[in-house]
Amino acid sequence: MDTPNAPHAASAPNANNDPFLRDLRLFCTVARRASFIAAANDMGLSPAHVSKRIAMLEAMLGARLFHRTTRRVSVTAEGENAFVWARKILEDVDGMLESVGSHADAAPRGLLRIATSLRLGRRHVAPVLAMLRRQHPGLEVWLELLDRRVDLIGENFDIDIRIGQVEEPHLIATRIAAGQRILCAAPAYVAQRGLPAEPADLAQHDCLLLRERDQAFGVWRLQAAGRSATVKVTGPMASNHSDVTRQWAHDGFGIIMASAWDVADSLRAGELVRVLPDWHLPADIWAVTSARASVSPRMRVCLDFLRTHLTEGPYSLRNTPDEPAGD
Repeated sequence: MDTPNAPHAASAPNANNDPFLRDLRLFCTVARRASFIAAANDMGLSPAHVSKRIAMLEAMLGARLFHRTTRRVSVTAEGENAFVWARKILEDVDGMLESVGSHADAAPRGLLRIATSLRLGRRHVAPVLAMLRRQHPGLEVWLELLDRRVDLIGENFDIDIRIGQVEEPHLIATRIAAGQRILCAAPAYVAQRGLPAEPADLAQHDCLLLRERDQAFGVWRLQAAGRSATVKVTGPMASNHSDVTRQWAHDGFGIIMASAWDVADSLRAGELVRVLPDWHLPADIWAVTSARASVSPRMRVCLDFLRTHLTEGPYSLRNTPDEPAGD
């Protein structure tokens, strides 16, 4: 039999002892776990109590939230709509508890929606977020990997981890790590086509472009020792995914511009070589947030954690094959 002294109830903030909020949290847990028993274990309750509270919530809402079978439960169409609303309500409550009153200094909790690019996300951000979750179990993490810029507000993300300049004036950018993009090609390509001597020579080479649809060429802006150069480049192969262009470079199809940390291992192994080694494009790594999100304590914890572990440790970003990224 469940009692008010159950471990989960005892550790929850007082505002979350409100029966309706507690039932919403329970409903979200059942929906995520697709199981009354698993949700009961997570919440420190009995399966019978979970079933009873969900039935009471369904009665109050006048809607069936789950399809129940002997093996599992699944969310109904009404339940999916309720889940969206429940998450929003609970996130707002968690945000208020984080920001004001006696809970402002409590352990961070709530959902973080984070977007970043494919390779940066897979190789660096995802394992760092796993470390964050172990240290702060009250946080939930949703990470989406996209090789494009997201609409932070329109797509409802809390953080967009970007490479390169942040141009939107209404967003807040926090530098996570220093970085640069460099030019590389496979030894086979260099043996066949030679090396450009100056940036302008790139126009005569096959350049592998990372671009959106309907772009006929790319523009590479480079810097070297107080000089700058802008070159329109093109080539017979292009993609909107960085993994694709990187593999094509390995296969000897042309020159790529890539983040130094992304090609460091390939350069060290001799699979790629530097092209125009004196030239690069500054490309720091930024965490971009909206003004609304930037005041959240869980956001500050996440940003500090990302800055620490992306500049040092096993998942840090590297500017060159030999040197870690720094401030």
